[in-house]
Amino acid sequence: MKIIADLHLHSKYSRATSKESDLEHFSLAAQKKGVNLLGTGDFTHPQWFKELKEKLVPAEEGFYRLKNASFYSGSEKEVRFVVTGEISNIYQRGGQVRRVHNLIVLPSLEAAEKINQALSWQGNLAADGRPILGLDSEELLKLVLNLEPRALFIPAHIWTPWFAVFGSKSGFNSLEEAFGENAKYLAALETGLSSDPPMNWRISALDKFALVSNSDAHSPANIGREANVFDFEPNYENLRETILKKDSQHFLFTIEFFPEEGKYHYDGHRFCQVRMSPSERQKVQGRCPVCGKPLTIGVLSRVEELADRPPDVIPPGAIPFKKLVPLKEIIADVLNCQVKTRLVETEYQNLISYFSNEFFILLDAKFEELSRVTSQEIATAIIKVRMGQVILEPGYDGEYGKVKVNQELKQTPNQEALFKY
Repeated sequence: MKIIADLHLHSKYSRATSKESDLEHFSLAAQKKGVNLLGTGDFTHPQWFKELKEKLVPAEEGFYRLKNASFYSGSEKEVRFVVTGEISNIYQRGGQVRRVHNLIVLPSLEAAEKINQALSWQGNLAADGRPILGLDSEELLKLVLNLEPRALFIPAHIWTPWFAVFGSKSGFNSLEEAFGENAKYLAALETGLSSDPPMNWRISALDKFALVSNSDAHSPANIGREANVFDFEPNYENLRETILKKDSQHFLFTIEFFPEEGKYHYDGHRFCQVRMSPSERQKVQGRCPVCGKPLTIGVLSRVEELADRPPDVIPPGAIPFKKLVPLKEIIADVLNCQVKTRLVETEYQNLISYFSNEFFILLDAKFEELSRVTSQEIATAIIKVRMGQVILEPGYDGEYGKVKVNQELKQTPNQEALFKY
């Protein structure tokens, strides 16, 4: 069975999240997107955990379903949930303050309850859906696996400058430096929005780990902006084994942002609107040419620092990937308007009601099929994104990058190429 999974998101109890970040809205948004396995997010938060216990009922082993699920027109597929949460570890190691976020995936609510009891001694779990704990990441790894050996422990968005294991501001230069001899027990690595698999393939030490991609959504609208595509009978053990073994037979591919669209791809200083490539940053010795303050070193530069391979190397056993742009962004670009407008919403709903979900539109719908339902310009834009024919303005220092398709529509691929896709 094909499973599209987004394992990292946040509830309404996390900071800077939508008030609609609840199970009901998550379920409906996932149906529209085409995601059929969602992480619960935030299992450590007492109020959210109470809702999980009240609203979720067991489905397949280790998976849950929403007790009173609603369905969009054209969708009758229940979304499954698996217990997940992110923890912000802030601590000192090697004479430096470290800020590392870690994603935990669990086989049951009972396992989550045991871990919550242990973590409640480490900090205030009710303060935020993503709690801040003064616990070393290696100690958290040992605590989690001692209490639940079947847990998946995944360093989150590993390149983000401020809060990641390889982050330029507070991270490490190797997994062993961060986790010691326990690094071998890590389940996978989450690439984050500002990096893609080829960037991570440049570091040979990461080869043994599966690279997973998730949305880190703070609202239902962002579910599935990155995701993982599997093929197995739905249950927790199959999910666990597929990720741990980096099983390419059952781990089909990841769905990726164009990493340039991520908030930290390039170096820069947002206050002065300065954005620089790694080579440009080196020329100014890492200082903002406007104000002289240090630039925020982005993901691309950090990868360059740690890389021991040239670009374009594909290591053995690498899981494939596909880069996409959210459908509403494509529509807005073609219509030359903002994403959150009635015009975009109307066109989006028109496409979804015909094709049933967004991922089918972005990944599988043929140009001829799309042209029956929407304008030729939008149909062409969808195909061009699928072919990677986009214009990119890299993000930097917390500012999202931009992906443009509309400027290139005049240079439409030939009809044969369009029909192929």
